[in-house]
Amino acid sequence: MMDDSSTTMITPSAMINKLNLAASSTVPKEKKNVLVKRDIVRKKEPVNIVFCGHVDAGKSTIGGQLMFLTGQVDKRTLEKYQNEAREKSRESWYLSWALDTNEEEREKGKTVEVGRAWFETEKKHFIILDAPGHKCFVPNMIGGAAQADIAILVISARKGEFETGFERGGQTREHAMLVKTAGVRYLVVLINKMDDPTVNWDQTRYEEIRDKLTPYLKKCGFKPGEDTIFMPCSGMNGTLLKEHPGEQVLPWYKGPTFIEYLDNIPSFNRSIDGPLRMPIVERYKEMGTIVMGKIESGCCRVGDRCLLMPNRTRVEVTNIYYEDIETDSCVCGENVRLKLKNVEEEEISIGFILCDTEQEPCGVGKVFDAQVAILEHKSIICPGYSAVLHIHAAVAEVQLKKLITLIDRKTGERTQEHPRFVKQDQVAIARFELSQTGQAICMEPFKHFPQLGRFTLRDEGRTVAVGKVLKIIE
Repeated sequence: MMDDSSTTMITPSAMINKLNLAASSTVPKEKKNVLVKRDIVRKKEPVNIVFCGHVDAGKSTIGGQLMFLTGQVDKRTLEKYQNEAREKSRESWYLSWALDTNEEEREKGKTVEVGRAWFETEKKHFIILDAPGHKCFVPNMIGGAAQADIAILVISARKGEFETGFERGGQTREHAMLVKTAGVRYLVVLINKMDDPTVNWDQTRYEEIRDKLTPYLKKCGFKPGEDTIFMPCSGMNGTLLKEHPGEQVLPWYKGPTFIEYLDNIPSFNRSIDGPLRMPIVERYKEMGTIVMGKIESGCCRVGDRCLLMPNRTRVEVTNIYYEDIETDSCVCGENVRLKLKNVEEEEISIGFILCDTEQEPCGVGKVFDAQVAILEHKSIICPGYSAVLHIHAAVAEVQLKKLITLIDRKTGERTQEHPRFVKQDQVAIARFELSQTGQAICMEPFKHFPQLGRFTLRDEGRTVAVGKVLKIIE
């Protein structure tokens, strides 16, 4: 599977010190108090987590429970959600309402957008990206996974529900493949609803699910025992999320609780010295133009002059918001909102990338060569085939222009030059062109910048292929 590589690495604590030293010399006096408040938050490493899995597995419920257990949602607010849910005959959904913000999500009990909330543990600051599980909303889920460091794959242990999600065209398989392609470093498989009457914390059921999932996760490129862990839990009751219920209730599980595991994941080395790269995942107007996204590389300060690619629009950062705090600076790994000067909201598309002016901006292309692995397609794929490309936050239609060579999956050797077609389970190097005339999108060769060089191809509601950009042609 694809390995990450990056520019100069630095530990989170060194990153914080470096940025604060630089910021303190340029911050006006009236801003100092803001920066002091901001430093309290920044003492904890930012980590982005995405919840994924089949619809109704309990993703939003677990997210809401985490908000409550870590003190981000108080008991009074939770009781309010409970009463509102009861009025709408949705009593069991009240926890998920901490994340499901719009009326459509609350009415249907389905997460449509990528919900966003945060909680803190002793050592880390977690941003929850709650990805939707319904088949129609997979493109939204890809956007969430592209920003994540850790994926939480939620599985329902309830009789019949695991089988529906995993074995009968459900979203469990596709989500697992997509989060690996998106570049998440760790996978936590939460086997939820273990308290359900059909399960009742049965060890045999837990092991059955674990043993069925493991071969597929290995096929995706995960390594159970290294970057992947399985845990039983109850999202509704909070069991094993923060505390172990004790040996009398659960004698067979000896592993850590969910929060304990998250808190002890090794620090992520991030590239603060690299060029600024922030893919735009959302933009809106609020007393100016606001853009949202995760900083993948580098850092940014109020007053910085930047370039919005691919249009090379020159902008100035006038305000930075991290969660509910206004600050003077932000660093890679953080999910932030930036207010920009000299650009209107309608001039920005999702998938644009904010770059600094001091270093080379990101690559931009309409034609590119890539290595692709065909995951699922009933018929052969020939030049002329079109699909939807998802690369970081950008989405565009592309056409296969030519097949350059087939690649042996095991050895990586070229096996056939200029094949006439490629089919399921084959790997090829191919040339693609964006279908829309004159359109170009931001991308980088995978070896230079993995986060901006991975992609998926989707067609008719299915993930057809995953790939990595090798070279931008034009």
